[in-house]
Amino acid sequence: MSHPKLKKFLLRYYPPGIILEYEQHGQLMQKSIDLLNLTPDDDVEVVVNQVLRQEPMIGESRRETLQKLVFKLLDKLQTQDHQDFTLFKVLRAHILPLTNCAFNKSGDRFITGSYDRTCKVWNTFTGDEVHTLEGHKNVVYAIAFNNPFGDKIVTGSFDKTCKLWDAHTGQLYYTLRGHATEIVCLSFNPQSTIIATGSMDNTAKLWDVERGTELCTLLGHTAEIVSLCFNTTGDQIITGSFDHDSKIWDVRSGRCIHTLSGHRGEVSSTQFNYAGSLCVSGSIDRTCRLWDVGSGRCMSVRQGDGQGHTDEVLDVCFDATGKRFVSASADSTARIYNTMTGQCLHALVGHEGEISKVSFNPQGSKVITASSDKTCRLWDTETGDCLQMLEGHTDEIFSCAFNYEGDFIITGSKDNTCRIWRC
Repeated sequence: MSHPKLKKFLLRYYPPGIILEYEQHGQLMQKSIDLLNLTPDDDVEVVVNQVLRQEPMIGESRRETLQKLVFKLLDKLQTQDHQDFTLFKVLRAHILPLTNCAFNKSGDRFITGSYDRTCKVWNTFTGDEVHTLEGHKNVVYAIAFNNPFGDKIVTGSFDKTCKLWDAHTGQLYYTLRGHATEIVCLSFNPQSTIIATGSMDNTAKLWDVERGTELCTLLGHTAEIVSLCFNTTGDQIITGSFDHDSKIWDVRSGRCIHTLSGHRGEVSSTQFNYAGSLCVSGSIDRTCRLWDVGSGRCMSVRQGDGQGHTDEVLDVCFDATGKRFVSASADSTARIYNTMTGQCLHALVGHEGEISKVSFNPQGSKVITASSDKTCRLWDTETGDCLQMLEGHTDEIFSCAFNYEGDFIITGSKDNTCRIWRC
């Protein structure tokens, strides 16, 4: 029996953790120690002792190194930037409206999809167009980088196909054919070995990245699949459908593990928390529901109890650690919840139109909302205060994203432009 030999430590800031790179049986492996509950007030010694106790691979001789790493993580947690974002570039990105935008992990590139049938790759720091990915015969709707690697891009189109591209050269690797109707959502698994696509044909499909072949079809939904998301380990996927249900699937077998039933309207959005123990779904029925992944049971329903949404929930999302989640609604508000208690911490009030997209910055200190009132707003997650309005788009904004460091934002609008903001 060969014992694992620790080679080096790597830091992960969002969510906080230490990754061990070790050698076993001649192979280089990784294992992560998640410190999801780390706060700036924590005592470094207590944290270090805890890690040493739970991880036999780290000996007492590494205590000092470990201390330095924990100090770094705490330092990063404390630098709560309160600088404003300023407009950096306006990109006349496409000749027709944009559909979606997304960053790669390092944040130096982002992509935009459009009704003009193309996906464009941009340099964040110069605003220059790097590549135009052409070949789809209809709207390019769903797009993604294979983060954290960032060397591949996948595009899903209303032409029923999905295309896999080289992010550096813009070269087409494969066209994935098999869906009967439009592809409206997609994702890479975190390992970048599998692509999942969701379609208006009521199915999701899993594809092999290496070979460009179909692995399996996820059958069971009775209406369009509009949302899908892998868990962190990549062994499960959640789909949300217009049939009012979400389903959790086993990626290896393609088998449905749980059907999450309870919503009385179409599901608009779904996501796992970082630990993969919970998932959240938002629905047109004005509620969002928190589910236990292990049992498939509904843990809590947030609805019209005096502090719930009064119109359709259009987007839901967890922060990086999973401590909080946020919902965005057609009622022009977003709401931040404590995951453990289900309590509504803040109602984010101020937009004059529906909010279609919401997300936390990686640090979890801010929330960004994109609205049909042509503005994005930044909110403080501790106080619920509006920190800033991002103004200038001349039509509704339906896409917004932070980069991994949280110091750049991109916003995509129906006005055919994309704006880069930086702080």
